[in-house]
Amino acid sequence: MLLRTVVLRDPRWLLLAGNALVATTAGLLLPTALAGAVDMALGGRLDTGTVLWLVGLAGVEVLGDAIGVVLAAAIAARGTAFLRRAVIDKLVALGHPGRFEAGDAVSRLTGDSGIAGGFAVLLVNLGITATTACGAVVALALLDWRLAVVFLLSVPLALLLVRSHLKLTAEDVATYQEVSGELSARLLDAVGGLRTIAASGRADQEADRVLRPLPRLAAAGIGMWRTQAKMIWRAGLLLPLVELAVLIAAGFGVVAGRLSVGEVLAALGYAGLGLAVVGQATVLTALQRARASAARIDEVLAEPPVDAGTPGGAPPGSVELRGVSVPDALHDVDLLVPSGMFLAVVGRSGSGKSALAAVIGGLTAPATGQVARGGSVGYAFERPSLLGTTVADSVSYGTSLGRAEVEEACRAVQVHDVVVRLPEGYDTPMADTPLSGGEAQRLGLARAVVRDPGVLVLDDATASLDTVTESTVERAVASALPGRTRVVVTHRAATARRADAVVWLEDGRVRAMASHRSLWEDAEYRAVFG
Repeated sequence: MLLRTVVLRDPRWLLLAGNALVATTAGLLLPTALAGAVDMALGGRLDTGTVLWLVGLAGVEVLGDAIGVVLAAAIAARGTAFLRRAVIDKLVALGHPGRFEAGDAVSRLTGDSGIAGGFAVLLVNLGITATTACGAVVALALLDWRLAVVFLLSVPLALLLVRSHLKLTAEDVATYQEVSGELSARLLDAVGGLRTIAASGRADQEADRVLRPLPRLAAAGIGMWRTQAKMIWRAGLLLPLVELAVLIAAGFGVVAGRLSVGEVLAALGYAGLGLAVVGQATVLTALQRARASAARIDEVLAEPPVDAGTPGGAPPGSVELRGVSVPDALHDVDLLVPSGMFLAVVGRSGSGKSALAAVIGGLTAPATGQVARGGSVGYAFERPSLLGTTVADSVSYGTSLGRAEVEEACRAVQVHDVVVRLPEGYDTPMADTPLSGGEAQRLGLARAVVRDPGVLVLDDATASLDTVTESTVERAVASALPGRTRVVVTHRAATARRADAVVWLEDGRVRAMASHRSLWEDAEYRAVFG
């Protein structure tokens, strides 16, 4: 159904088919024209019309092929763009993280969309090949019906080869596409954690984990190429045998006076054209890859939206988690964050701090449990992705807020003075904006503040600031968003000390929730801050 939509939404495939039909017609007439030229030469005469007809047909075929290349590229590009937009829209609607890992989603967005986007071109190519075969049979019948009969005896075997190729490649192609996505997911995950991997000394183990799917990928790839090679050598045997049979039949025709020498050459040409579909092993494989890619894209488009938590159901500004679990991150977490509280989230690396922040902020849907929020959420990250054309666009990204609100948010997080010193101030292109880690974090924080959220979640969003600047920014944010709930993931004892309460996570569970002062008496809590 998806591939059908790709084909029908861009009617230019009709132009491609029409152009290919003209070029194919010229190609079918070419052997007959060549036969006439050969007979003319053997007869020792010169017929200008015959020569011009031959040259004209060759020119039409060459020109048609050139136009076809341009049309095919344009159709494939538009089909790919359509699929990529559909996948992007769906992934954005599903939220983060969805069922599809980042690398796998990138694989479906880039590779699978590109392959499936050219399905219309593949269909036209196969259709023209089939038309050429039918035209070749008709041409043989016009030369001598006996030639057509001899050729048709090979058709069942040719169709059997095509059917066998499609059947044998289907599973290998699907596996190849699936494992490619899995490998991309693992690789992207590893690249994102390079510093952690290097620091923990687990480079070799991580390389083994990333490359673990390679044997399956290699097996699928080898299976595809073996099937294609089998198709090619079988076609390589079938074509000469058919040509030999046609040549023998044509020889009898010459002896009987039914055919000329030039028509024998034409018959050989038509035999080759008639079996062209058998030589389309790469196109048939591409067709199977397009079908497998479309199935992977359809998995994304058919994925139902996941409820990451109830936006209402809690008092304004408050957040409540009941029995929340996230695989490999959180286990049966119960938490109540009253409206207006400044809550610090602390714990050793891997304790689930970022996962808890993502659940509170609605970026992660819990596998079990319920989340209730009272109002909108603003989110700032340790490494913000500053999207947008200019600095102002980046701060207001996803909103329709104007320059005044943007500047107010930047003043609140102490980054306005940095922006106004840029060559074009707030209109400076982001690509030309040199920012330190702390400045980038403050722009990311301004992007959260400008939304005037009921709950502000900061996932290590001030980690690159020194303690004095961090304290200043915290006071400015509290002043800009008075009475708002703040949930801050931090590794700093000073930040935890300024919070109203601290959630201490350990192995994905809440070990304690109390004030920093009371928790500080526990040596294990103090060890969290190193």
